[in-house]
Amino acid sequence: MKKSTVLLLILAVILLAFVPLFAMPDKEFGGSDDAGSAVVEEVDSGYQPWFEPILEKTLGHELPGEVESLLFCIQTGIGVGIVAFVMGRYVERRKWIKEE
Repeated sequence: MKKSTVLLLILAVILLAFVPLFAMPDKEFGGSDDAGSAVVEEVDSGYQPWFEPILEKTLGHELPGEVESLLFCIQTGIGVGIVAFVMGRYVERRKWIKEE
């Protein structure tokens, strides 16, 4: 890819991430868990969850937010590692095919 194309794509991603924060400064950006819980509460106020999270049941209390963030980051790192490995193998395979 050309250097100018890469720079334009990086700029577009940065703008996509930050423009909503400045365009709507008084808005609250909540997560999908909060929105889903609110909708379930509206639809059926007596809803009972089917199960409890395994770690919460084992520990007897809810995990702190820092631990949840850590587990999410570890999960993200593992996923990125797998995707990068597969993409690297694909690129190398194409190089090997071109050499033959």
